[in-house]
Amino acid sequence: MGSIYNKKYSVNISGILFVAALILLALTGSGCKVTYSFSGASISPDVKTISVDYFENRANLVQPGLSQYITDELMDKCRAQTNLNFVNETGDVSFEGEINDYRTEPLTVSGDARAAMNRFTIAVRVKFTNIVEPEFSFEQAFTRYEDYDSSKELSQVEQELTEKIIEQIVEDIFNRAFVNW
Repeated sequence: MGSIYNKKYSVNISGILFVAALILLALTGSGCKVTYSFSGASISPDVKTISVDYFENRANLVQPGLSQYITDELMDKCRAQTNLNFVNETGDVSFEGEINDYRTEPLTVSGDARAAMNRFTIAVRVKFTNIVEPEFSFEQAFTRYEDYDSSKELSQVEQELTEKIIEQIVEDIFNRAFVNW
């Protein structure tokens, strides 16, 4: 009977250690200066405001509306993925930049010496300033491209490819600024 009594009321030491470790982790984590969101963004709670300057188009080939489009997409991404307040003056974190490349070029050549595929490329130079945590500030170029069949004119695929590329570039910029990859 003594062995049944011991089994019934025996203490699981590993369970207690696990609970103690969770409590210790919660206590040590509460003093941390980084917040996490479901988007994967890690932003200091001291960062309250954000600003995004208009991205000038300085590419050799200027596509009307592209500057406003990329500026709006970056702002929309930041609104959707952070709780930061947008301000017109310089925020605690700020983005500025320019479109510095917008081009299409032959990618592969077929047997009859004609291009079989073309590559459409957009490049953006970004300066991100974090005045709360300056070590996370950066200046970087972000380039993305999409390939398309050379039997099509750029004008036939340009809008669709531009949207895909800008979405990728904005994701890269956001991740570099807030996910710290």
